[in-house]
Amino acid sequence: MSRIGSWTLHTIETGRFGLDGGAMFGIVPKPLWQKRIAADELNRIPLHARCLLLVDGDRCILIDNGIGTKQDEKFLKIYGVDTSTMELDASLAAIGFHRNDVTDVVLTHLHFDHCGGSTERVDGQLQIAFPNAHFHVQRAHWDWAQEGNIREKASFLPENLEPLAASGQLTLIDGQTALFPGVEVIPVDGHTRAMQLVRIHDTEKSLLYTADLLPTHAHLAPAWNMGYDLWPITTIEEKGRLLHQAVEGGWDLYFEHDPTVGLCSVRMGDRGPEIVDPRPLAEL
Repeated sequence: MSRIGSWTLHTIETGRFGLDGGAMFGIVPKPLWQKRIAADELNRIPLHARCLLLVDGDRCILIDNGIGTKQDEKFLKIYGVDTSTMELDASLAAIGFHRNDVTDVVLTHLHFDHCGGSTERVDGQLQIAFPNAHFHVQRAHWDWAQEGNIREKASFLPENLEPLAASGQLTLIDGQTALFPGVEVIPVDGHTRAMQLVRIHDTEKSLLYTADLLPTHAHLAPAWNMGYDLWPITTIEEKGRLLHQAVEGGWDLYFEHDPTVGLCSVRMGDRGPEIVDPRPLAEL
């Protein structure tokens, strides 16, 4: 059992999907990135929607919730969504929990692969999938998603956002703060406006949930960034700052999308940041 302070940590696998490798690695040439993560015949690389559950007494916090299961067949085919072996409800049940037990959902940002599980269709009607939870989102990011922009139109989906807006369960956060004891949110702006990372820490351990700042371990290198990033230079600066803190502070990194590495430590090598001791969360 993995613990940091009073929190017990559990990996929650919500499914697998695929995104174009070129988009995932931006300016990095395919002969380089495919050595790290191989693409399929449609040039999609395999990705996980690996979320994190924090439990302390009656408080049960889920960080992100994957793509969800309400999409049509066209959507599932485009993104190669596969929940046959990994699915949110099954992952919760495997450790003795139900979505009704979740008291809080921290959404790093509102792209569909991070918040799609927030809502579901029941008898054709959209509803909140976690009836007892408060949803925590950065105010600046929520406002950004409501305004809309052509670059993120396919990521900010009305079926994910509109039920949240009407639910009365939405809590908006302003900037970096300790959301709960030992649970800190850290806004970053390179990928999208005011995405929030989550750091769980005590006096001995610190775990950074990296979301889309570092979607996989291959993205540690400064120039290895997603083509999806709105402000790539900002991403480079944010990665450098947070990886320096991780090295100096002995933080572990938790990757949401990496197909093989869920957790690792990090050190500064001769050519920049590099992973150390990749391992499952159970070995934290």
